[in-house]
Amino acid sequence: MSYEQSRKLINRLTIISTIVIIGLCIYWYQLGIFTSQAKMSAYLADKKILGPVIFVLIQIIQVVIPIIPGGVSLLAGVVFFGAGPGFIYNYIGIVIGSLINFFLARYYGKSFILHIVSEESLEKYTKWTKNQKKFNWLFAICILAPVAPDDLLCLLAGLTEMKPWTYFWIIVLCKPWTIAVYSLGLVYGARWIMRLM
Repeated sequence: MSYEQSRKLINRLTIISTIVIIGLCIYWYQLGIFTSQAKMSAYLADKKILGPVIFVLIQIIQVVIPIIPGGVSLLAGVVFFGAGPGFIYNYIGIVIGSLINFFLARYYGKSFILHIVSEESLEKYTKWTKNQKKFNWLFAICILAPVAPDDLLCLLAGLTEMKPWTYFWIIVLCKPWTIAVYSLGLVYGARWIMRLM
């Protein structure tokens, strides 16, 4: 499969997953689980172990193969599991997915990345890697910043001479802050929308 075909397939799967997510949201809204804590608790009662495991796996997949909008999965974690547990499950899944991205890029190289992102997008950030020390700092700042293209930069880091432990600590220490910012923003935004409805 060519790079372009792979990216088209990912785009199509993203559209399909978005439609499925919208359908599930409508279904859950009709069940009343977004408006009633009791109904939410009853719905999740028999999913206390399997639910978090499946959710973490979904988070890992959406980082490695971006077919689910990241913001949606972050919001889902907090809505279904609560602020504390939802944050932890989001964090675990995203950190594991980010580590997998790094090692996939390091092992398979640029050809793997081009199945996910265009060469134009990759080259836009490749110029940052000319000085490894500067890139390490830029990478840490971007992982800390809520609006940076994290998944692309994680893949790009795998092509550089960044040490795996350096990458690991940047991800582990910087990711929680962006996840917290996204989660809080999405939760308050969702609550505001629900009040309008």
